[in-house]
Amino acid sequence: MTDSCVLDLHDVDETRTEAVGGKGAHLGSLSRIEGIRVPDGFCVTTDAFRRIIAQAPSLDARLDQLSRLDPDDREAVRTLSAEIRRTIEEIPVPDGLATEITRALGRLGAGAACAVRSSATAEDLPTASFAGQQDTYLNVVGPAEVLRHVSRCWASLFTERAVIYRRRNGIDHRTVRMAVVVQRMVLPDASGILFTADPVTGNRKTATVDAGFGLGEALVSGLVNPDVFTVRHGEVVARTIAAKQRAIHALPGGGTREVEIDPRQQERPALTDEQAVRLVDLGRRIEAHFGRPQDIEWCLADDDFQIVQSRPITTLFPIPEAGDQEHHIYVSVGHQQMMTDPMKPLGYSMWQLTAMVAMHEAGGRLFVDVTQRLASPESRAALLDVMGKGDPLVRDALETVLDRDGLLPPAPDAAPGSPPAPDAAPGSPPAPDAAPGSPPAPDAAPGGPSAHGDAVPDGPEPGIVPELIERSRGSVAALERDIRTKSGPALFDFLLEAFEEHRRVLGDPLNFRAIMAGMEATWWLNDQLLEWLGEKNAADTLTLSAPGNITSEMGLALLDVADVVRPRPEVVAFLRDAESVDDAVFLDELAKVPGGTEARDAIEGYLGRYGMRCAGEIDITRPRWSECPTTLAPAILDNVRNFGPGAAEQRFEQGRQKALHKEQDVLTRLRALPDGDRKADEAKRMIDRVRAFIGYREYPKYGIVSRYFVYKQALMAEAERLVRAGVLAEKEDAFYLTFQELRDVVRSDEADHRLIGERKDAYRSYLALTPPRVLTSDGEAVSGAYRRDDVPDGALAGLPVSVGTVEGRARVVLDMAQADLEAGDILVTAFTDPSWSTLFVGIAGLVTEVGGLMTHGAVIAREYGLPAVVGVAGATRLIRDGQRIRVHGTDGYIELLP
Repeated sequence: MTDSCVLDLHDVDETRTEAVGGKGAHLGSLSRIEGIRVPDGFCVTTDAFRRIIAQAPSLDARLDQLSRLDPDDREAVRTLSAEIRRTIEEIPVPDGLATEITRALGRLGAGAACAVRSSATAEDLPTASFAGQQDTYLNVVGPAEVLRHVSRCWASLFTERAVIYRRRNGIDHRTVRMAVVVQRMVLPDASGILFTADPVTGNRKTATVDAGFGLGEALVSGLVNPDVFTVRHGEVVARTIAAKQRAIHALPGGGTREVEIDPRQQERPALTDEQAVRLVDLGRRIEAHFGRPQDIEWCLADDDFQIVQSRPITTLFPIPEAGDQEHHIYVSVGHQQMMTDPMKPLGYSMWQLTAMVAMHEAGGRLFVDVTQRLASPESRAALLDVMGKGDPLVRDALETVLDRDGLLPPAPDAAPGSPPAPDAAPGSPPAPDAAPGSPPAPDAAPGGPSAHGDAVPDGPEPGIVPELIERSRGSVAALERDIRTKSGPALFDFLLEAFEEHRRVLGDPLNFRAIMAGMEATWWLNDQLLEWLGEKNAADTLTLSAPGNITSEMGLALLDVADVVRPRPEVVAFLRDAESVDDAVFLDELAKVPGGTEARDAIEGYLGRYGMRCAGEIDITRPRWSECPTTLAPAILDNVRNFGPGAAEQRFEQGRQKALHKEQDVLTRLRALPDGDRKADEAKRMIDRVRAFIGYREYPKYGIVSRYFVYKQALMAEAERLVRAGVLAEKEDAFYLTFQELRDVVRSDEADHRLIGERKDAYRSYLALTPPRVLTSDGEAVSGAYRRDDVPDGALAGLPVSVGTVEGRARVVLDMAQADLEAGDILVTAFTDPSWSTLFVGIAGLVTEVGGLMTHGAVIAREYGLPAVVGVAGATRLIRDGQRIRVHGTDGYIELLP
């Protein structure tokens, strides 16, 4: 061993993470910040760990075995990780290294008590903190004990909790190395944790201090409740003083012990307000140095704060970059688009470029800044009305934020007689998530249909729907034709022009009149039939099997594919094993089995019309059905099992007949009322309108996704060229570059592989984050709540979007490709977009965590007559897979049954 295996803490910083691990690098960096005191110490480097591991060749086979274990097999992980730890602890520390460590201990002072702390290379990272995954040992006295605990720290790289954490964060065990930090022990009067941002709300302006007497292990272990100080703008704005009955103190000869606190001292604050504010000031310096909110461990001895650890808070949702210091309020686009998963950079940048309003990225999600619209009373009322129709939780979240003083800029003075602000809806009106960043819904202005009068609003002629569809088809066909000859930089120039056409098609006022006609008719019918007949959501039945809905037709068309597959047992067997077949040869291999040619032709026909779709389709980087046709196999097999021949036509006709019978029933009952003929005539006009237009609501999104697939195919051809030229390692690397960055790579034939790696790490970390419906520039994440008193105790509240009540088995499905549904099952999932409609034909009800009255899942649930409740917070966590539930689609709640 050489001197390089032991480094003084003051000689390292973040650039030495590979040598001293995350904790050592952070402590070294902390020690260089002016005004921050860090206990003196040194690091035993990862090179020492590597040499120790090399002395146990048997570890290789065990690490291979460990990497293959299912992280959910806790017993197997526990057993194997214990064997690995035992092996490492039994390896003696080489004499040369022992001498170096002993010499470094001498510099800390003869007989100094030490803290011996693990410091892994995958630790205290911006994307994964690994807090508490490896071990720390306090009050270790004497060289022999320090050496023994250094070995224990090396072994703690393979604690059960650390092994599982790495697996779930996609980190290879072999890529992680362990360093050890040895520091002079602080014997504190008080200690605890400082969060420089509120860890619950995410507010970056609010700091939280947890404090207790003695060593911090009493708080970490849950032995005592901490005092909690909330500090904002340099003053304590809230405090909770706990009764601290016990503390952990260091023993003179080494080790620690638990002690009783004098009853007269138990409710004395561990810190004064002045000390709490002073500590937060130190935390702000540390936060500024690292450039992000920190989780800081601190000690107080003789009124002097010492910092013993600082790591990033990885659970906070990032904040969009505003470029100023003003307050901003953002609304999630993903909750409107029914896709709250993170998007890769190429995906969100393409959506931004084709949107009709400015969108801001944070955490791989897109947000619209609604601050100015909330500042004006007129546009605020319109925005809240539109948001409330689309998703009541968004409205509640906005109203929660609006209740705070000082968050909004002064409202601009309106010119006399000026109309309300037109852009009432951020990103899109409540229904057409078809249009990213679309103009406002006409009902945004006071006095329109949202005023709930019974006058029938004017509407466009039904004949415009075929015209609009033909325009969209023509535009996509022209795009497909013109893009064929484009490549290299010229392709990107062409695409920027194509995006202008994209926005022109979406922004066509006639397009929005057609979309809104069906929505307004739905709202009018629900309002008036509730008032006249006392019937909730009557329009749900009146819209069953409405013609021209491209999304519901897509689900029924897969039933026709199942009709071709069903009588061919060899094809059924092939589809059951589809996961083992490469997508690139799936259809060719299918054609080789008996009956496979007919099945292949049926699937190819389906893909010819719908193959541009997929789950999460607003992200251009997601694999399309045409690219991964095996994705459809489970849904086809479900249809084969759950339905008989001709089911598509039968189901559509059954729905149409129910709607006709409902129409006759409603009109008959209306005519029996005072002024009944007028009411019936007006209702008939609106029923005809809703059936003529409601299906078109789905078509603009189909047009968008059709265009996106054309864009993607052209961009992937460029990515493949870059791979052949050695510029990219794989074509999917292009997904981690924005459109503009990919354009620059194509022009220069040079790529920043470090940036691509960082983007991949960031994307993995974003997968663990739940995006809020509303986000402020202070970082506060607000998800909203239902404020209702009509929900039974123990039931889960949501938004009723499709009438009826159904009881059945809940199937919690997070990945459409993993769905295994039987007739009568109730689908419970986070969100649905059009691709999920292939599953709707075989279920009895729907529950989602995200959604509104006119989002895709709600519209298709009504078309198929499925009781549905959306916007149920935490549904996939609170409802167990296989549990029996009752969905109240009329009243908007879910009962969990025994």
